[in-house]
Parts: sequence; structure tokens; C-alpha cells
Amino acid sequence: MIHDRDPLFTVALREVFTANGLRTITTLPQTPRMNAICERAIGALRRELLGRMLILSERHLALVLREYLNHYKGHRPHQSRRQRPPDTATQSARDVTELNGLRSIRRRLVVAGVMSEYHHAA
Repeated sequence: MIHDRDPLFTVALREVFTANGLRTITTLPQTPRMNAICERAIGALRRELLGRMLILSERHLALVLREYLNHYKGHRPHQSRRQRPPDTATQSARDVTELNGLRSIRRRLVVAGVMSEYHHAA
């Protein structure tokens, strides 16, 4: 469990989580955006994946999360990166004028068919 340095989170509360097998992580001091960034990533995960499918077991969850992470890092557009995915080193940049001649687009289902990735056909 990740929590900030609010006095609401006492040592007794931390011990309750530890007794149940959870590890508590306290955010760094004077980093107000740290919690917001984590909440945004968790919110995206909940909206885009977990709200759309039924998780059957811990093994199934691990498989789905691994596939989603590959999609999130390798294909999904991010507004802060000008609609480019974080892993841009593996993708070739295309010029807009080059794309005008391409008409064939291929769709590939990912993450157990919950999401789609679109690619230009070669």
C-alpha cells in the first residue's frame, strides 16, 4: 500500500496492513506530485482494463497485467509525449506526408481482446 505522510496513517494502522501480508510504502517528503502520478496510472489501469473484464485468479491477473504493460509502454498514446508511447525507440517515426499514400490499416486485438492496436500494413 502506498500512502502519503498524512498523520491519519499511524504506526498502529501500518501494523494492521503488515499483519495481513501487505507492505506499506510512504511517499517521499516534499513530493506532492508523486501520489498524483501513481493515482493517474492506477486510474488508467482501472478504466481501461480492470473495469472491462472479470479476473478469474491471481495467475490470470498477472498475465493480463503483463500484456497491458506491454501495450501501455509500447503502443498506447500519451498526451504528455505528443501522442507517442513511452517506448519510442522501438518504433520508427513516420512523416505525415508519408502516411497519405497508405490506406491499409491492420487491427490487432491485445490484452485478451479488450483493446485494439492499429498498424499500417506494409
